[in-house]
Amino acid sequence: MFEKLFLDLRLTVIFGIFLAFILVVFFFYSGEPDLWLFLQWLFRWVHVLSGIMWLGLLYYFNFVQIPNLPLIPNDQKPAITKFIAPAALWWFRWSASSTIFSGLILAHLNGYLIEAFLLRENFWGIGLGMWMGTLMWFNVWFVIWPYQQKALGIKETNPEDKINASKNALLVSRFNTVLSFPMLVAMTVQQNPFI
Repeated sequence: MFEKLFLDLRLTVIFGIFLAFILVVFFFYSGEPDLWLFLQWLFRWVHVLSGIMWLGLLYYFNFVQIPNLPLIPNDQKPAITKFIAPAALWWFRWSASSTIFSGLILAHLNGYLIEAFLLRENFWGIGLGMWMGTLMWFNVWFVIWPYQQKALGIKETNPEDKINASKNALLVSRFNTVLSFPMLVAMTVQQNPFI
């Protein structure tokens, strides 16, 4: 039974969500149910889960796929460039969007969306994180993805543009990798009393 469950990714995810749902129901009804607090928690959970997927894929590309691609024999590279990379980029883009939009909803539910974006006192930490995350999201959709479409041959282009697109996608991806570290500091430091 467990073998079938764990060999089928769809079933694995459904089972994980089912177990999470049981915990949610337990926690929700273990005290005084409060819909507003529940929504804040729900969007925080979606934000964290999406962020793990987004940054996990960013780190996969930068620490695993890109450095090791030159080591793969040329006749085997299409397995990465035609199948794995496009699928990973799909999850990369949509986890970035899920992270951003759930974070904006969470900030609104907590009452600090405008204060954070304006970097007002007591909210500048989370605000800096929000601005860096927004810039990273913009790069994913409007810089990296168009370059990757050319680099992977999803969008027709000449060989020189393909090489340039690959290099530019790498540079912007590395920029996002750099930003990910201070962004996470800014996001997490807001909950601590030393700022």
